[in-house]
Amino acid sequence: MHRLLHAPLLLLLLAGALSACSSEEAAPPPPPVRPVKTLLIEGPEVGGVRSFPGRIEASRRAELSFRVAGKLAEIRVAEGQQVGEGELLARLDPTDYQIALNDRQAVFDRAAADFERGRQLVGKGTISRRDFDALTANFKSAEAALQAAQQELAYTRLEAPFSGVVARRHVDNFEEVQARATVLSLNDTSTLEVKVDLPEALMQRIRRVDPDAPRAEVYATFDAAPGQRFPLTFKEVATRADPETQTFEATLTMAPPAGLTVLSGMTTTVVADLSRIRPSATEPPVYAIPASAAVGDPQLEPSVWIYDAASQSVQRRPVRVEQLTGDTIQVSDGLQPGDRVVVAGAAYLAEGMRVRLLPDTEQPARGPR
Repeated sequence: MHRLLHAPLLLLLLAGALSACSSEEAAPPPPPVRPVKTLLIEGPEVGGVRSFPGRIEASRRAELSFRVAGKLAEIRVAEGQQVGEGELLARLDPTDYQIALNDRQAVFDRAAADFERGRQLVGKGTISRRDFDALTANFKSAEAALQAAQQELAYTRLEAPFSGVVARRHVDNFEEVQARATVLSLNDTSTLEVKVDLPEALMQRIRRVDPDAPRAEVYATFDAAPGQRFPLTFKEVATRADPETQTFEATLTMAPPAGLTVLSGMTTTVVADLSRIRPSATEPPVYAIPASAAVGDPQLEPSVWIYDAASQSVQRRPVRVEQLTGDTIQVSDGLQPGDRVVVAGAAYLAEGMRVRLLPDTEQPARGPR
């Protein structure tokens, strides 16, 4: 009887133990520690080199056209040909304009003779002053018409307004050409211009107002001339930023490279070496980080994940992005020396998530620019 009373209690205890074991086995495992690649932001004493895509333009450009219409009789230059100022480039068939000039010359000769006779007769009182005034008006009108015909005949010749290179031919021989239709594009390549879009902070550091202040070394490089540097000189900068990129278009100049053909429309890489200068108190440091480090917050504002060594976790931090260049972005606000930024796996992180640093993958940032 005693054994029968304890049997139900034993069964209950056994069932509770089995249930507890089952609950422990069903508990979810802790979340895995995600490995991440990071980038260490260095101190402000580190200089840097910044690169930007640029485009070549001629210092002077002209779209040449005839001021009169006609059939193109001769085009004397080829694309890429060097020409001198005043050189004949093309001409129209002058036949019709020569005929018009001959006709107006005859009218002028007759009006000039009538005017000369009238001037002698009016002095003698043979003709009235009114008749002489009419002869004078006819003479001046014929003279103006003759000058216009001479000018139109001269307009059948197209001459170079300055020395340069023929960038493009827009027509061929024997085509009918309308007045002011572009025939040739001429570029002055004695000095080349390089157009480049720069963020405000870097533009201020290249364009130093104080002549005694150290300047950044700025030069151009070309794929066709590896290892060569071509010095650039600051010329001017746009006074209004691009509304989309918030960059300013700067114009730099360079001498034509010896032994290298550089034409308008070609691309180059503009390199600014800032190792000789330091940012002023009013210029915020700009850090270059991989574009993969930037993510959008819930308001779609740019931010990065910062690794906290004490908690081995990450925290989101808003940043200000200046410019995207290739796979690199420039950040002017939100970072400071010593920060460790997640540059790979940022899209899979959450606030406070524990992470593990990948070994031997951290690369120091170039620092403020």
